[in-house]
Amino acid sequence: MAEEKKGGGSKGAMTVSEAGRKGGVRVRETRGRKFYEEIGKKGGETVKAERGRKFYEEIGKKGGDTVKAERGPRFYEEIGKKGGETIKAERGTPFYEEIGRKGGHKVRELIEKGKAGGGGEGDVGAGHGGGER
Repeated sequence: MAEEKKGGGSKGAMTVSEAGRKGGVRVRETRGRKFYEEIGKKGGETVKAERGRKFYEEIGKKGGDTVKAERGPRFYEEIGKKGGETIKAERGTPFYEEIGRKGGHKVRELIEKGKAGGGGEGDVGAGHGGGER
C-alpha cells in the first residue's frame, strides 16, 4: 500500500496513488482525451518495433486464457452476442450480408487455388493436420 505523506500544515496528507490520480485528471482537463490516445498509440508502435507482432499475440493469448479461466467460455459467447447486436443496430443487416458475400468469395478463391495447385486434390486442407505422417 502507498504510504501517506507525513507533515504538518494545512495542505493535508496525500498518498502516491491519490497524487497520481489528481495529476492524471489535471492532464486530461488541460490536454484532453485525444492526448492519451496519441501517446498510447505511439507507445504501442514503439513496443511493436522493439518486440515485434509476436509479442502482442503472446500477451493477447495469455490475457484471453486468464479471462477464460476466471469467467468461463460462456463469457465470450455473451460478449460476442452483445457486440453483434451493437453492430447490427449501428450498421444494419446489409453489413452482415456484405461481409458474408466477401467471405464466400474468398473461400471460393482459396478452393479454386487449392484445386489448381494441389495436384488434383479436391480438399484445400489435404495433407494438413491429422492422418498419417
